[in-house]
Amino acid sequence: MIEVNHMQGHILAHFIKEDINVTEENQSNLSPKFPFLCLTVSGGHTQIIRITSPLNFELLAETEDDAVGEAFDKAAKILGLPYPGGPLIDKYAKLGNADIYKFPTPHLKNNNYSFSGVKTAFLYFIQAQTKLNENFISENLNDICASYQQHLINYLLKNLLAVSKETNIKQIAIAGGVSANSGLRKQLEILGKKHKWETYIPKFEYCTDNAAMIAVTGYYKFLENQFCELSVIPMPRYSI
Repeated sequence: MIEVNHMQGHILAHFIKEDINVTEENQSNLSPKFPFLCLTVSGGHTQIIRITSPLNFELLAETEDDAVGEAFDKAAKILGLPYPGGPLIDKYAKLGNADIYKFPTPHLKNNNYSFSGVKTAFLYFIQAQTKLNENFISENLNDICASYQQHLINYLLKNLLAVSKETNIKQIAIAGGVSANSGLRKQLEILGKKHKWETYIPKFEYCTDNAAMIAVTGYYKFLENQFCELSVIPMPRYSI
């Protein structure tokens, strides 16, 4: 039996080979070159990882409390949107003005993240505005979503840029459920062009949990004879 770290699987989704007829050279052009940085973003994790080989990962930065996926879903709940709210915020954000409302950005050591304060600030903002206008959410939903989403994306990429400069690594990837966010995908490409990065964005079907990412991780561990005992147990939110 082979044990697989869930987030490791998200990262190695970049190495899934869909066509057995693709040559190794052509496949290598589709996947990040080592070493590369990966921003892993999901409902339970927000991390910046340095990857030097398929099985060598180094955690460089992470959230000290909530994950960015939780920040999306909590905001959606406050707005009265159904779960999972992240995709709906992304949908409405496309129709809104991202420069209307502003939210605080925590500044932590070691390029770490914190989203608990951002969520609280959003809650207080909505409460204050609805006291002034009970229809505030329905009348401004698109702008609220656009502003909040842009704030989270800017925060994510700000720290990613800092780590890239510190490590001098310009091979940059994203992975995890939140990597399906259209705003994040677009802004990563823009930032990549500005700083001459080679950016790697997974296909939508490999952003959310999928069997292929677990299989490709198992493949690399099989090659290295990394097996586990049957006594192994699941570890929720296990960090890399």
